[in-house]
Amino acid sequence: MLTYDLSKGEGSLYIKLYQCIKDDISAGILKPDTRLPSRRSLAKNLGISTVTVDNAYMQLLDEGYIYALPKKGYYVSHIAGISVPQRIRTEFPGESPSLRNLTEFPGESAPLRNHSECSGESPSLRNLTESPGESAPEKKEENPKFDFSSSKPESKSFPFSVWARLIRTTLLDRSDELLRVSEYNGIPELRKAISSHLSSFRGMDVDPSQIIIGAGTEYLYGLIIKLLGKDKKYCIENPGFRKISQIYESEGISYTFANMDDLGMSVSDLKESGAEIAHLSPTHHFPTGITMPIARRYELLSWASDSPGRYIIEDDYDSEFRQKGSPIPPLHSIDTLDKVIYINTFSKSLASTVRIAYMVLPVHLARKYKRDLSFYSCTVSTFDQYTLASFISDGYFEKHINRMRLKYGKKREQVLGIIHDSLMDNNGGAKGKYRIVENDSGLHFILEIKTGLCDNEIKAGLLKKGIKILAVSDFYMGQTGNAGFLPPQGRFIIDYSNMDVALLPHALKELKEFISGI
Repeated sequence: MLTYDLSKGEGSLYIKLYQCIKDDISAGILKPDTRLPSRRSLAKNLGISTVTVDNAYMQLLDEGYIYALPKKGYYVSHIAGISVPQRIRTEFPGESPSLRNLTEFPGESAPLRNHSECSGESPSLRNLTESPGESAPEKKEENPKFDFSSSKPESKSFPFSVWARLIRTTLLDRSDELLRVSEYNGIPELRKAISSHLSSFRGMDVDPSQIIIGAGTEYLYGLIIKLLGKDKKYCIENPGFRKISQIYESEGISYTFANMDDLGMSVSDLKESGAEIAHLSPTHHFPTGITMPIARRYELLSWASDSPGRYIIEDDYDSEFRQKGSPIPPLHSIDTLDKVIYINTFSKSLASTVRIAYMVLPVHLARKYKRDLSFYSCTVSTFDQYTLASFISDGYFEKHINRMRLKYGKKREQVLGIIHDSLMDNNGGAKGKYRIVENDSGLHFILEIKTGLCDNEIKAGLLKKGIKILAVSDFYMGQTGNAGFLPPQGRFIIDYSNMDVALLPHALKELKEFISGI
């Protein structure tokens, strides 16, 4: 029987229990396929509630540390860990001498770029994809009555009153600092606030000097290319953000694709690609919604550890909005060899027009950045930086996230309920035509529709009714097979962050009538 002392430390009991079991699995104390105690027996042994045990097990299950067998219980997963030396963390408060001396590693090239499209696609339906972190501009020629896939946060949810008060305070109290040129990586106050937030919310041990502030993730992608060198070959998820491939192509660098399987980016595809940099979103992939389990994360870290020039770019764009349990720890938190470049933005958590993003560089890359690229000025105004720094350090950001998580959680349940009432029957859908795929993470889920039409025909038919919807197939890029390859059909993105729920029943009625009329 598992026995732990849960009286020590801070935090909820279920997090302590989760951490204890997780540590035992990671250390190999709990072997693969070991059956865990039942919830009741473990609760009785530890003197805690079954709800606490259940929550801990659910968190471990969601992260892939354990798996469940129906009517049998929970078992330890097979985790292909990697043997690595203990991290030697260099302390460097205030840009200390540790930001010196770094070696560079060369790479190679050869882009892969053909996208197979469904026949009969209307030209007006092309390039409607939006970045999940930073929404694309509205297309003036389109004015749909209802949009299933708009990824912009609700404007009325922005904390205008608090933001206005902090702006006034900043103008009054920091008049001298506001007119000084920001440091190349952003003002110290904002980097310290982000470092503290990452420590408490994402479990990341990050020195402020590792953080680079920039105006949007696109700008940061460009800096990473300059930092790592244009001779590197990059690999991105397929399907994935089309904008990433566009940025890499505009920079003139070599890139390729790795397909997604049920666990995330295919490691075999990544190895076959010959790439040195893997660009991915393990916490909540867009558009599939997949959360990468711990075993696959270790596989990717093992791939990165095989060569000194390999790195992983981790885009953690909407990790704040996990509806059940604790946020999934980032890949960065288990990286012991400084192979992960972590990127996040405030576009999802605050507003798409808040053009502030940041990246966390491994210590040796932070040194290289200071040495080679510190002549680049920070692209975010000091006014915005000081305001956001106060918003985070004064606790307003945490309160805002908690409020939005609660609001989005209720809205998610409402949307799922309306979809179920409008489309489903007791057999799991109108004659099995509809199925919802979701995992309580992020601000979108997938609606599967079984029909004889391809995705572009469905999109075109609904657009004539004033309804816009995007399919997972819209985000497939490159050549994934022979010239006649058609991406998997029938999977559509439902983004509820800015959805007008009052109009949803009518939009679903139109969708159902269109599908039924086939």
